[in-house]
Amino acid sequence: MANPPLIFTFYIAAPIEKVWGGFVSKEANRTIFMGADFQVDLEPGGAMTWSGPGQDERPTRYVTGEVLRVEAPTLLEYKFGRGHGEIMSRVKVALTQETEAVQVVVTNDDFADDDPAYRQNADGWPRILSRLKTLLETGKTFRPH
Repeated sequence: MANPPLIFTFYIAAPIEKVWGGFVSKEANRTIFMGADFQVDLEPGGAMTWSGPGQDERPTRYVTGEVLRVEAPTLLEYKFGRGHGEIMSRVKVALTQETEAVQVVVTNDDFADDDPAYRQNADGWPRILSRLKTLLETGKTFRPH
């Protein structure tokens, strides 16, 4: 049985360009992901990576992705997977400016039936989006669990 899509909606009180930056900037990703080095080529087919020290302190690839579609500052679509991305799912980030906030809708779908990341992503997205919201609204964030 296929895993159903994971869909999360958040509202962030910040201009849309700032929220976009929260998803694509090295600085915001470094803060949200506890020092991870984020690299992205924001073109269809471009690479995305989050890396840093592993448990043995040696350089480790945490996540690998590929950009599918970019319509800055309202849409980012990519596929990603843990490690070197042997098993990937798709993510669509849609941003809509409202009166005083940006509606952020993240849809994570197209999971392989045996993707071990499904449960982790179901738990992780609300934490990541909460950390991003806090960072963009206050300039600081909280440590993950």
